[in-house]
Amino acid sequence: MEILTQNQSMDSQEIAELVDSRHDKVKQSIERLAERGVITLPPMGEKPTAGRPSSFYIFSGEKGKRDSIIVVAQLCPEFTARLVDRWQELEAQAYQPQKPTELSRMDLIQLALQAEQENIELRGQVAILEPKAKGLDRIADCTNVLGIREAAKVLKVGQNQLTQYLLDHKVVYRDNFSKIQAYQKSIDQKLVHVVTSAPRLFESGEKVFTQVKLTQKLITRIAKWLEKGAAA
Repeated sequence: MEILTQNQSMDSQEIAELVDSRHDKVKQSIERLAERGVITLPPMGEKPTAGRPSSFYIFSGEKGKRDSIIVVAQLCPEFTARLVDRWQELEAQAYQPQKPTELSRMDLIQLALQAEQENIELRGQVAILEPKAKGLDRIADCTNVLGIREAAKVLKVGQNQLTQYLLDHKVVYRDNFSKIQAYQKSIDQKLVHVVTSAPRLFESGEKVFTQVKLTQKLITRIAKWLEKGAAA
């Protein structure tokens, strides 16, 4: 029996309330997961909030249910059960017009088996996603590229510790003036990005300065290494 229909839906604002999180953070996580291909970006809707329209994502149907569970498992794994309870409430509402006596014994057995199967699958999804969520929440506020100092703050490690990691793993090196420089292979692999400043005028003439910045790809890799407590 198919319980969940397209009429049952949940928006990102309701998810934010369920997990006690800011709505913009929930929307940001949805967009990042969609960019990585983990979920499908849901359709957008609008509703008035304090006199102004507010946009939100709408999850509906079985696909929406799956994707919303993944979003919450990444945001706050401990609130996943709360989301599942909400979906079950929506499913129960779909059957309110139907009297319990109209369900046959076979229908009840099928409902029980389906619920148990969904619980087993959900536990498996949370077991897989929870370690990733713990590692990725270190970089929840990280976008584009960051300097070593800024990346160290995001990763919650010392700047010297992060620098030594980059040196040990041949991501960067120190030149003759002890300045951090990027290996070409690191640039090619999109682990780092070298930013060149606008020319500055000195008595000796114009000079430009370069700075090595870490990409989100590299920061994610380091976050996973820190969670494991061993070199990646």
